[in-house]
Amino acid sequence: MAFSVPRNVPSFSNPQRKLEDQLWASSGMSSRSTTRGSALLHNVQDRVENLLEGGGRLPMYKDKPYTYAASRRMRPLWRRRRVMAFLGVVLLLAVMYYNGAFSREREGRASVWSWKSLTEAPRGRVDWEKRREHVARAFEQSWDAYERYAWGYDEYHPVSKGRRNMAPKGLGWIIIDSLDTMMIMNQTERLSHAREWLQNTLTWDQDQDVNTFETTIRMLGGLLSAHYLSTEFPNMAPVAKDAGGEDLYLEKAKDLADRLMVAFDSDSGIPFASVNLGTLQPIPSHADNGASSTAETATLQLEFKYLAKLTGEKFYWDKVEKVIKVIDDNGAEDGLVPIYIYPDSGKFKGRNVRLGSRGDSYYEYLIKQYLQTNKAEPIYEEMWDQALEGVRRHLITYTEPSGFTIIAERPEGLDAPLSPKMDHLVCFMPGTIALAATGGLPLSEARKLATWSRKDEEDIKLAAELTHTCWATYKYMATGLAAEITHFNVGKPPLSEGAAHPTPPSVLSSSDADAPWRADFIVKPADVHNLQRPETVESLFYMWRITGDVKYREWGWEMFMSFMEHTAVEGGGFTSLTNANKVPPVTRDNMESFWLAETLKYFYLLFSPDDLLPLDKVVFNTEAHPLPRFEMGRLFSTGWERKPRDRFGRIIKKEEVSAEDKPSKEGE
Repeated sequence: MAFSVPRNVPSFSNPQRKLEDQLWASSGMSSRSTTRGSALLHNVQDRVENLLEGGGRLPMYKDKPYTYAASRRMRPLWRRRRVMAFLGVVLLLAVMYYNGAFSREREGRASVWSWKSLTEAPRGRVDWEKRREHVARAFEQSWDAYERYAWGYDEYHPVSKGRRNMAPKGLGWIIIDSLDTMMIMNQTERLSHAREWLQNTLTWDQDQDVNTFETTIRMLGGLLSAHYLSTEFPNMAPVAKDAGGEDLYLEKAKDLADRLMVAFDSDSGIPFASVNLGTLQPIPSHADNGASSTAETATLQLEFKYLAKLTGEKFYWDKVEKVIKVIDDNGAEDGLVPIYIYPDSGKFKGRNVRLGSRGDSYYEYLIKQYLQTNKAEPIYEEMWDQALEGVRRHLITYTEPSGFTIIAERPEGLDAPLSPKMDHLVCFMPGTIALAATGGLPLSEARKLATWSRKDEEDIKLAAELTHTCWATYKYMATGLAAEITHFNVGKPPLSEGAAHPTPPSVLSSSDADAPWRADFIVKPADVHNLQRPETVESLFYMWRITGDVKYREWGWEMFMSFMEHTAVEGGGFTSLTNANKVPPVTRDNMESFWLAETLKYFYLLFSPDDLLPLDKVVFNTEAHPLPRFEMGRLFSTGWERKPRDRFGRIIKKEEVSAEDKPSKEGE
């Protein structure tokens, strides 16, 4: 669908850019050619300080090479040697002194630097354009380190500079997942290199088992999003189309999709957990008695429906739509589904209900399917509304003593005890609730609609409370970066949703170890890792766009600074953490692909103007790949209806027709 190209693409004309151009031109360095020797002189602190304060040693934000200045070549040789050698020695000694080469005091410390120049500006005078450029530079550091040490590989280990493939010839796991981020950030040169790899190296014809869900959301979603942005926004990171042509992304996407289709060849239509890309064989899960994850089976729809719209191949649409019908025909109470389902029978396995791993994106894709087709399929809105009501009734409770709102779990079923635990993954939910309430419109506009209701207002309130809790999980940790899993203190019995409870403090600090609110949180030793996950900044992005409350931007900036301070790696790139509750943290030596595809992208969008990918025009898949909303047209339709249910969502069985109601033979 068409809408105007965003005006707010990265700025390449401000005075800071001109100064940087002059600096790099006179230094004789290109934006992509920092030498290994110079890298050894600059530790993490120096690199990140320059990242945030405009220093000239990091890759330039503008994607173009620089050459030696002509005036420099004309200098007398004796002058260049003596003067430059003297200045070089002075500079080297200054850098060594600053970096603690003459002191043991700084040995082994994590990167630490002054943030005063960035954080002391009064509210309302913050330069958000500058802040988003810092995010773009973090992406550049991450990408350039990957390009230098692990180009074409599926995994990159920034501490050891190691690399690994997930298939014999690689799957493009990092490259494809990053395509649309490079477009949004106008990374033209880097995008061109990625396209060359896609055209010349990528092949799906490999004897390799892959996860159906992960491959769909990252690889298929990444290619489809790249196709969408490159065709709808031709001025967004424009690259030459001679390598692979204009349909390169779509052709690669269709080839992959046709291979993934074999996952749906089960008796019920529920996809198998994995497929072999080369042999085209579906593969049941090796665990859980062959059951597939419910979330993974129901988080394929946005991608395959958009592909169906692009190609006119209706069977993509029909396959993924049937999955939702099979799940719904189980008649889950209050719309809350167990986290496993069998491909052979289409029946649920167990009673574990949660919005964390294996449950999360089932709910996300209900409302996003409704929005994807411009609200033409109310069946998905109905399912979302029922599920959200079930969340309120069974999973929402409040912590003690401070009263944070949480979404808990029911591992043994809805009639069994509640477990006060939240995966970081659950933090997608507040943003999704807000998106569902307004349909992507700003709250000020949505409230003017005739359809705006008290329920919508309550949903916005719930979204705000949950976002506050997710942000608090960051402030609780020593690094300011959330744990993978957080447990909470709750009442016995836990309070029901809507019950009277204290209001948690609005201002939280990681440094105040004795703050009363900290008693509400419990992080177990096995859960202290941070995997660079995007869910909380994702919700901050939605909440900022929808409510316009600047606190969500400020919270996001605090989180971004924590990532910069505690996850930056010497030589470029950022790593996940094994222990985020220790300073300096214990590093995990892995850069997740979603660090580039989601986390940095959502930070960038959070600090961007609202007309860059407006929420009422696009829908983001669960890997943050933007796809367009579209009209269904004549070819596509909602191909199923829900079975009748009682007020708890349970399917009503048809009563046998009594003898009196049967027609007589005369009337037959």
